[in-house]
Amino acid sequence: MDRVVTLFGGGGFLGRYVAQSLFGLGARVRVVERDPRKAYFLKPLGPVGQIQFASCDIRDAARVRAAVEGSDAVVNLVGTLKGDFEGIHVDGARNVAEAAQAAGADALVHISALGVDVKSESAYGRSKAEGEQAVRAAFPSATIMRPSILFGREDNFVNRFAALARLAPALPVIRGKARFQPVYAAEVARAIAAAACDPTTHAGKDYELGGPQVLTMREIMEFVCKSTGHNRSLIDVPDAAASGLARLTGWLPGAPLTWDQWLMLQKDNVVSEGAPGLEAFGLPKTPIAAVAEGWLLAYRRHGRFAAKSPY
Repeated sequence: MDRVVTLFGGGGFLGRYVAQSLFGLGARVRVVERDPRKAYFLKPLGPVGQIQFASCDIRDAARVRAAVEGSDAVVNLVGTLKGDFEGIHVDGARNVAEAAQAAGADALVHISALGVDVKSESAYGRSKAEGEQAVRAAFPSATIMRPSILFGREDNFVNRFAALARLAPALPVIRGKARFQPVYAAEVARAIAAAACDPTTHAGKDYELGGPQVLTMREIMEFVCKSTGHNRSLIDVPDAAASGLARLTGWLPGAPLTWDQWLMLQKDNVVSEGAPGLEAFGLPKTPIAAVAEGWLLAYRRHGRFAAKSPY
């Protein structure tokens, strides 16, 4: 396959999996990052000449156009959980879509998120939805994918809980009844690569990508504690206390919960009934327990040599 795919955000958590999937399909991948050096770890994953790098901030329309020039397909993975939501999720998404259209690309895959809504109180959810609209206006045949929470060896979700379980005697549970449908990053990546390389099948479609299980926040934390061998007490934090914490400290660097994330937790993060998802790509849905225990061993007291509890 002699197909050039420009991958915005290719050096991130999901990006590495998408790049690998594209390599497997024989595509040439142009990885675009603000600092391309952060994506150089991808070099050994593809044959010589199959990967190239470009520097670009998606808020800079001129540089986006230059990065996209000569592309057969474009994938936009760029997002942020805090900061310039409008610039990245709306203006940036529009820049990428307009550049893809101008370059004559036959496929654009835009990554959004489950539960986004133009009427959302959350700036993240609202800007992601507005970004989808901007993409559709500029590139009507774009494929839009809305995954639930992603898990994988390098994630910042399961691993964050595992690190806390290793250090803290008890873990606070915020919005313990909030529901998620965790989906394996490698499978989402394969769907993205398929859509980028087969626009005839996937152009103009929306997909909601979730795993096989709907789990509450508390259930996810219980699983992490069990898998790491740390039998920690889980303490439910009242909503009033959690919202106050997010209000007062959410703006600090490294804050565990921003106000915007608190707002997003008010809505379940699950696939809509009847929405097409991974099955449309002929892909399996891997439960979190099937793969996560493989890397969570690192958080056990004696690592992979620790004996697993039978209970």
